[in-house]
Formats: sequence, C-alpha cells, structure tokens
Amino acid sequence: MAPDPLFPVSRPHYARQMAVGDGHMVYVEECAALHGQPVLFLHGGPGSGCSPTQRRLFDPQRYHAILFDQRGCGRSRPLGSIEANTTEHLVADLEYLREALGIAEWIVFGGSWGSLLALAYAQEYPESVRGLVLRGIFLGSADEISAYVQGCHGAAPAAWQAFANAMPAAEHGDLLAAYARRILAYDPAVAGTAARAWLDYERALMGEPPLSEAPDAVLLAKARIQVHYLSHQCFLAPGQLLAGVERLRHIPTAIVQGMADPVCPPQVAERLHRAWPEATWVPVAGAGHGGLSAPIAKACIKALGWVAEEVAG
Repeated sequence: MAPDPLFPVSRPHYARQMAVGDGHMVYVEECAALHGQPVLFLHGGPGSGCSPTQRRLFDPQRYHAILFDQRGCGRSRPLGSIEANTTEHLVADLEYLREALGIAEWIVFGGSWGSLLALAYAQEYPESVRGLVLRGIFLGSADEISAYVQGCHGAAPAAWQAFANAMPAAEHGDLLAAYARRILAYDPAVAGTAARAWLDYERALMGEPPLSEAPDAVLLAKARIQVHYLSHQCFLAPGQLLAGVERLRHIPTAIVQGMADPVCPPQVAERLHRAWPEATWVPVAGAGHGGLSAPIAKACIKALGWVAEEVAG
C-alpha cells in the first residue's frame, strides 16, 4: 500500500456562512497557515461540496487554504437550490469571496468540475489569480457530457447498463434528459429513486460500492445540481475554455491528470495541454479520478508546491 501523502487532520481556523446574493448563503472555511500563501480550493461535482479530508492537501505551515461549498452544495443554503445557480454566478462568488476575505491574489486549485470552474474564473479575473493547479480536467463540452452519461467511454459497462436500465428503454437515447426530468421532479419518491441510480453510476466509475441506503438531503442536492449543470452544458459557450487560454499563458499552471481516469478521460486534459503548452503537464500513470487517492494527492501536493515556488520567485 502506498504511504499516505496527506498532511495531518486539522480543523478550520474560521468557518462561516457568507451571503453571496440571490438568497444564497455559502459555507466558507479558512484553514492551515492564515498568514501563508492564499490558495482557493474548488470542489468537484458539480454539487459535491468540500470534505474535511480535503484540508489535508495543504501544508499547514505554508498555505492559507480557503475551502467552500458552492451554491446549493454541502453546508451552503438553500440546499439543492438551482435558482440563480450558473457558472457565471459561481465565478462572481469567487471574486466576491476574495475581496471579502481581503486577499489580493491567490492560487486556485480545482479538480474535475473544480478545474472547469477554476479556468472560467481565471479567464474572467486573470489579475486575481497568481497560479493554477488543475486536476482531472473537465471542459464541459457536449462530447464529454454525452460520453459520461451515454457510457461512450466504455468504462464500467455493467454499471452503465444498470444506470441505463433504471430508465425506460424509450428514453435511453437521451439519458441525461430522462434523469433530469425525474431528479428535478417535485415528487420526492421519483426524484430519490432516480438520484440513487445516478449517484451509484458515478460511484461505480470511482471504484466505490453502491449506496447502502436512500440518498440523504446532501446527496440529493448533489444529484440535482449535477443534472442542472450538465443539462445546460455547464452554462458555457462551445469551446469557451480552450479559446480563453490566451488570457492565462502568463499564469504558472500545473495540469495533473490520472491516465486511467474513467470520469474525466486523459484525452480532455491532453487537449487542454496542446492548447496551452506553457502549462506544466503532470500525468499520473495508472491513476483514476479520485483526488484523494494516494498517487493523485501526492502529485497535486507536489504540483501545488511547484506553482507556489514559481509565484514566490
């Protein structure tokens, strides 16, 4: 078994709910070295929220780590709300948080959906971003979304078949629409059943067992927000993030990619690196999608250290 690369368990120095507008309150915590290099951590999903284990990615002697649950996720309120919840809203929230916390510039570290949000934010506010660590790249394209939902990548075929069979055969041609109709339905029983099948498919791709019981409110919110964003192609124009790389070439950046990732396949990260050869490419052979798995966590911690040195230098 690989040694644990994570830092010791810690508690946040400050944790608060912050009003970001439109009736949304987001949960924010500040961790590690409050006078260290500021790093904003962006969780995946969309809809996943942050976990205490993710604090352990940050050297407590080196970084001022800011973790928060995006609109409608985790400890943010109203839980599961998709009103005024788009990529544009989330990008504005990040800049609001930076200003509210009195941070001039920060490194932004995002994985999976968080890599998409980090890119969208940095392209909108490049003057606020000192460096980027991007893990498990997701660009929000129609092809990526279709490959995931329709099982085109060929990963976990039995799990995908179960996922498809949870919907009527007539709706298999557009499983995203089928699931969105049910997960966003007003009938809790219909939404709960569909959400469980949706979440179990993701868990299978992550190498995790199915849920042992019906999803709780936090997991239902995660499913709601995921289908909301994916149904709208993540509220991005086609090719938007690749085109926006021109605004980022001067920013020290590391792209960390598990080369056996079945959720965000490496071809997407390779496409980003071809468009952005100035970014440092960090492939992790044989590694999957989990950002806290030992090989990926180790690579991310090393990449963050490199970006922090480039920024400081």
